[in-house]
Amino acid sequence: MIIKTLAVGPIQANCYILGCEETLAAAVIDPGDETDRILHALAESSLTAKLIINTHGHFDHVSANKRLKEVTGAQILIHSLDAPMLNQLSSSAAAWGLAADNSPRPDRELNDGDEVTFGNTVLKVIHTPGHTPGGISLYAADFVFVGDTLFAGSIGRTDFPGGSFEALKESIRKKLFVLGDHVKVYTGHGPPTTIGEERRSNPFVGENASYFG
Repeated sequence: MIIKTLAVGPIQANCYILGCEETLAAAVIDPGDETDRILHALAESSLTAKLIINTHGHFDHVSANKRLKEVTGAQILIHSLDAPMLNQLSSSAAAWGLAADNSPRPDRELNDGDEVTFGNTVLKVIHTPGHTPGGISLYAADFVFVGDTLFAGSIGRTDFPGGSFEALKESIRKKLFVLGDHVKVYTGHGPPTTIGEERRSNPFVGENASYFG
């Protein structure tokens, strides 16, 4: 598996490029900005983008959807509950003093338990609401892409519309922590971590959480 990480846009959201080494088919997870950088990273490894997967609908994770789809023809995938957010990106970004193009409609709406395939690679969709109602994580045997659900030593914000701390805590503890301590966690912002590290020491949702219980 080829995995590339690009921190894109003014909010430095992590965009991930996953490539199948056998077929060179690729999925781009959370193309939040800087389409040219994403395209260059694909070309460096001779990868062809087949899928654009949004872990959630916030503008800093999806703002490059439109141009990336125009250039590559890749299908856009997002959870059904966050799909309506894609045509509200311009107004959402404007609230932060930024600009973004609205995204095309998704080609496929995802739900919990679905599988996403590109080349010989299969990712399992895990619905992990809390940061947004339709937040998802994408899991394979030894890694998981969690969007803004879980960070190294922190968790996603829950004060945006549709956010819920209780839902986020349940998503992390009941759906992510059960994956196994060895699983590497690729986060929506900042460095990667592991399930084991966050289960043991995350101050918000770990075993000895000091915030909120």
